[in-house]
Amino acid sequence: MNDLLNIDNPASAKRGNNRDSLLLKAVLRFANVSEDREVRIRNLSAGGLMAEAPLRVARGEPVEIHLRSIGWISGHVAWVTEGRIGIAFDHPINPMDARKPVGQAELEMPNYLKKLNEPAAPIKYRRL
Repeated sequence: MNDLLNIDNPASAKRGNNRDSLLLKAVLRFANVSEDREVRIRNLSAGGLMAEAPLRVARGEPVEIHLRSIGWISGHVAWVTEGRIGIAFDHPINPMDARKPVGQAELEMPNYLKKLNEPAAPIKYRRL
């Protein structure tokens, strides 16, 4: 039996357990290409990712990928197959950070609502 299909292989078991399946858009940048490419991330781990990318690139080529809530990550092309690309990161990331909502600035409360939330001024009574 082919060793890659053998579930008793600890390396393949470890790789499968650490991957997080998701669908996420990202921007991919190559060192020798002037334009960035949008790709769809299909799975993500601390050490790399698999993306749908109809590109012709060489294994080992340096890349940078921008993931929301994480930013730019450097790496290299680990493998390429028809319509998909594997990228190994130069440094591990926390893949759960990619699932965090993109930060939003805190909304300012309108003035008319601020007035409602202010403590009422004491009422001054006049003697008659």
